[in-house]
Amino acid sequence: MTQQSKNEYHHRVGTRTFEFKNLAELMAKATPARSGDRLAGVAAATAEERVVAQMALSELPLKTFLEKPLVPYEADEVTRLIIDEHDTLGFKPIAHLTVGDFRDWLLSDLATPESLIQIRSGVTPEMAAAVSKIMRNQDLILVAKKCQVTTAFRNTIGLPGHLSTRLQPNHPTDDLSGIAASILDGLLYANGDAVIGINPATDNVAQACRLIKMMDEIIRHYEIPTQSCVLTHVTNTLEAIELGAPVDLVFQSIGGTEATNTSFGFNLANLAEAQAAALSLNRGSVGSNVMYFETGQGSSLSSNANHGLDQQTCEARAYAVARKFSPLLVNTVVGFIGPEYLYDGKEIIRAGLEDHFCGKLLGIPMGCDVCYTNHAAADQNDMDNLLTLLSVAGCTFIMGIPGSDDIMLNYQTTSFHDALYVRRVLGLDPAPEFALWLEKMEIFSGDHPYTLNRQVPHSFQSSLNRIEGNGR
Repeated sequence: MTQQSKNEYHHRVGTRTFEFKNLAELMAKATPARSGDRLAGVAAATAEERVVAQMALSELPLKTFLEKPLVPYEADEVTRLIIDEHDTLGFKPIAHLTVGDFRDWLLSDLATPESLIQIRSGVTPEMAAAVSKIMRNQDLILVAKKCQVTTAFRNTIGLPGHLSTRLQPNHPTDDLSGIAASILDGLLYANGDAVIGINPATDNVAQACRLIKMMDEIIRHYEIPTQSCVLTHVTNTLEAIELGAPVDLVFQSIGGTEATNTSFGFNLANLAEAQAAALSLNRGSVGSNVMYFETGQGSSLSSNANHGLDQQTCEARAYAVARKFSPLLVNTVVGFIGPEYLYDGKEIIRAGLEDHFCGKLLGIPMGCDVCYTNHAAADQNDMDNLLTLLSVAGCTFIMGIPGSDDIMLNYQTTSFHDALYVRRVLGLDPAPEFALWLEKMEIFSGDHPYTLNRQVPHSFQSSLNRIEGNGR
């Protein structure tokens, strides 16, 4: 590949020369096929053009991404965050590499978990996105497995050999008895160590406070070493804290450009204010990671805020926002936006592995909502495949929902049983503090950590009776 004075990128194959007008186009056309990039008009026109773009990208020096920001520095606070907080010392060991060399290094035995920790602050999201575009699925799995990211609040998330779950007890009317039944069901299947997190059907401050208080009462009553979160807007959570609500984690959906986040109704200053407010409550017992972020390929395009970039590069840039605020949890809601962005099971699986790899490489505690909408060309077998692949890759956490069907958000994801399956198959444990609690509460039966007690433990029987009484 040659770079000419007009900032054009070329790659010659035999007697043909392929031209890419700028770095953004090169990145987009090197991206594995997906419907969102086709919708945006940035995808490669043919498989041949995609392969040539990947070849050209592999020859690009990593330092190019520092010299030529994909979104103008003066126009975007996410770009300013990426450039201003780039760690030159962390970058030094890989500064001489091309994108292709970087891939080779990541796959080599030189890239140990310790060395990956040393360089992570020197890797920009664009570098991570670029190298992912020239990697096979097995490459993404292998490298992500080596990336270790550990966080803590009331338990420790992300340790090697562990897989956590978000217990997601959503209800279409926010009925407290229905939510309580789902929480009890999830706990009895050893779910909920990452967080008990509710998407409220009625999204306002009063309702958020009501749900936060309910979950706090359950956690305190049963002395559960976990944390709660109502997935409401960051400004609502700030108001809830001011009203005295017992907030554990602050949630926000985030994107990879300032314009995306503006469309979501927040900026980086809002996140900093919320983080400070949550830290002031001092509610963690073993750590102080108080933020929870969700992302997803396609969010920048859907808000007309992608600056001509491909959706996967925009997604990786969101991880710079996450990294800034030291979150307990981050997850890509990979198939949630719909087939306009990820058309079928193959595209969803690829995107999930890319997101997980980029997040872990950049040093964030990356999980995944392994999911799809009912109008996508995907099914639960595709989700089984992605769930298994991500768990092999060291995914931090997944979702746990009754029967895999979120009856409030109307999409298909992973169930309490799915988490039990993958823990059994791969020998993975819940967070250590949560595992001890499961044994104490007799949810785990005997010495084998994957055998659940067939009976409802006595300590939960009164709650079950109360829920059944309310149901009648």
